[in-house]
This record gives sequence, structure tokens and C-alpha cells, in this order.
Amino acid sequence: MTQEHHMTVQRTARYYTMGEAKPGLKRVWLVLHGYGQLAKYFIRRFDVVADDDTLIVAPEALSRLYTDAEYGKIGASWITREDRDNEVADYLAYLNKLYDEVLAHHDPATLHITLMGFSQGAATACRWLNDGHIRADRLMLWAGFFPHGTADVIAPDKLAGLAVQYVYGEKDEFIAQLPDPAAYLAKLQTDLPHMQIIPFDGTHVVDREVLKALL
Repeated sequence: MTQEHHMTVQRTARYYTMGEAKPGLKRVWLVLHGYGQLAKYFIRRFDVVADDDTLIVAPEALSRLYTDAEYGKIGASWITREDRDNEVADYLAYLNKLYDEVLAHHDPATLHITLMGFSQGAATACRWLNDGHIRADRLMLWAGFFPHGTADVIAPDKLAGLAVQYVYGEKDEFIAQLPDPAAYLAKLQTDLPHMQIIPFDGTHVVDREVLKALL
């Protein structure tokens, strides 16, 4: 008889930063990459955010994979359908520990914190905020897909008092594949009436100029 078992093991996680967690720090950006991306490349999109008073932190998902048939390109993934609950628990434990470590010498209440998730990272950001361990002033969901609505990954009351933005490219190739993109966006707005929906002329990317305009 086949039985499924689970065990907790120690993992080594990787993350990247831009800026320093020094005295007088004013702003923190926690940025979560999309499916098949690596944090070391993803964080480069945020050079337009960087200044002496800002720390940018880009965690990398715990699972890596080859993203092309030649096994030359490598990316990371936050979650799959397989053993989903344990994957979520693992990355929440990792992200919470990272948050505590990076801000160990700062009071989060004194900082303006933006939590940003791109593509697959958008749902990850919502689950992280929903977990209740971290605080944020702004939640930026960039080209995320919520097939069952945002309430599937975050309770609406967790967003009270937060600035919430949904940013997407009008030529986004993934949103364009939805049966009714307009209905999808309308449902997001219905789910979160105070959320600001921000379209831009572009595809499924974090556009530097758009990002800069949102500072």
C-alpha cells in the first residue's frame, strides 16, 4: 500500500537587495518575481526606484526549473498544483523569516513599505500579506491572474487602509488569452472597489517608466 508522507527539512533560500538597511531608511520595496524568473534579473527592473533612502528586496522562489528545451535557461516558481498547501506554508515561513531578518534593526511602522508581486508573484504577495506577519502601506499587483477572484488569496479586510494597485499592459499576452479580459478586470474592481486599476501601453513586463510614474 502506497502512503504519502511529509517531513520538514532545512532549505537555503536566495534573495537579492538593492540599497542598504541603514539608519534613516525611509522606504522598503518587497518585490516578488513571476513564474520562471530569477530574482537577480528581476530586481534590475527596480533601478528606477532605488535611492539613498530606499531598500529593495527581491526574494527568489524556492523551486527552480529549466525554462527552455535546451536546458540553458533557469527560472524559479512559487507554487504548482502539486502539494499546494505545503508549498504555500514553506514559502510563507521563508518570506516571514526574510522580512524579520532584513528589517531586524528597523521598526516597520516607521517605514513606507510597498509589497509588489508580478504575474505569479501577485498571488504570492496576497497570500503573504494575508498571513498577517508583515505590514505594508501599498500592495501593487502587476499583471497577476486571480482565476477565482482576489478573495481566494486574501481576505478583503486585510486590505483596509492600504493603497492597492493593479497594473497591466494593454497588450499583455496572457490577459489577452482570457475568454473575456474586460470581464476579468471588471470582477477585480468589483472585488476590491478601492483598488486603482492602471493600464499601460505594453506587454507582460514590469515597465520601468510606468514603475517610475507610480512612485
